[in-house]
Amino acid sequence: MTNDKKKLPRVELPADARLDTLAVREGLPPSPWGENSEALFLTSSFVHPDAATAARRFANEEEAFVYSRFTNPTVTMFERRLAALEGTEACLATSSGMAAILLLAMGLLKAGDHVICSRSVFGSTIKLLAGEMGKFGVETSFVSQTDPEEWRAALRPTTKLLFAETPSNPLTEACDIRALADIAHGAGALLAVDNCFCSPALQQPAKLGADLIIHSGTKYLDGQGRVVAGAICGPEALINDKFIPVMRSAGMTLSAFNAWVCLKGMETLSIRMQAQSARALELAEWLERHPAIERVYYPGLKSHPQHELAMRQQGGVGGAVVSFIVRSPQAGGPAAARANAFHVIDATRICSITANLGDTKTTITHPASTSHGRLTEDQRLAAGITQGMIRVAVGLEHIEDLKSDLARGLDTLAA
Repeated sequence: MTNDKKKLPRVELPADARLDTLAVREGLPPSPWGENSEALFLTSSFVHPDAATAARRFANEEEAFVYSRFTNPTVTMFERRLAALEGTEACLATSSGMAAILLLAMGLLKAGDHVICSRSVFGSTIKLLAGEMGKFGVETSFVSQTDPEEWRAALRPTTKLLFAETPSNPLTEACDIRALADIAHGAGALLAVDNCFCSPALQQPAKLGADLIIHSGTKYLDGQGRVVAGAICGPEALINDKFIPVMRSAGMTLSAFNAWVCLKGMETLSIRMQAQSARALELAEWLERHPAIERVYYPGLKSHPQHELAMRQQGGVGGAVVSFIVRSPQAGGPAAARANAFHVIDATRICSITANLGDTKTTITHPASTSHGRLTEDQRLAAGITQGMIRVAVGLEHIEDLKSDLARGLDTLAA
């Protein structure tokens, strides 16, 4: 393969185009028909002019669209746009955020390799790394989200990957991306960062030293709870050499339709993130003052343990996810805490009771029994997830309506 092989055309944009412009314009040039909105290519395969051209394209000697399991124009538009927003050379789209993490593991790891992961990540990520990848001889050590020295102490000669999610789900703990990148690179390992909660509208981990960025496009990239999608962003060499070969064989493929929906969602990503984050900050401040609340977790609050770090990494914005613990009688234990949390959730009339997030509609969930429900109680407690915790992903409803919706249950508890 030579560097002068035929390449797919690119959109002609100024080199200094800013993020908001890239979110609307980056992708592929329009077809000969001159469409202004990105085209949706619903096709499984692509026709070649002759057998020799088909052979070159299947051998990746010529860049072209071949088969939608690993090449599709609409998906390529999504990949180029997300890579531009994250400030990385390349991106590979997947069928879901968890498929992206699986692809990450399959592309980089083999039996005997070691991973260091925050114990505060999404429950399914813990299950995938500790359980499914463990079956194939990959070992994972789980460490504090916020203490770089624990990450350093966990290093082994076989450590190949450090995996972090910042802010974390649901405690919104921020890790020091730059410090973790230095630790990883000093040991010859890679750092992958799940940027789902912030999106590139608020945080670009590659600029802080991360090698790979993971996305669940299901969340803020779509932004309206319509489709499931995922992606890995990173250097072109890693994407081409490590992940595309696995994708061609295993097929964790993002559909063209889902890619198109996320493309349209990214056009308003920055506007939504700013508006939803502003509502989240106001809600978090209100919750902190409520007598029925034991503790609020939100990076935008000055009381948050990593507030200053989060503000540096996230462009001074806290994001749109707020978690909190409701007060419960000490004698009641976890069962009473769970009952109080359920009471607050069930009293809502506006919030959607669902574990998804990133939607323009505010969602509310009980992490201990949903997103982290498959973990053991010890694993949940190690991650700081108690039975009295509630997570709210703030949407675009009027903030006073959201306060009233939560007050309906909280005021009952306070009484």
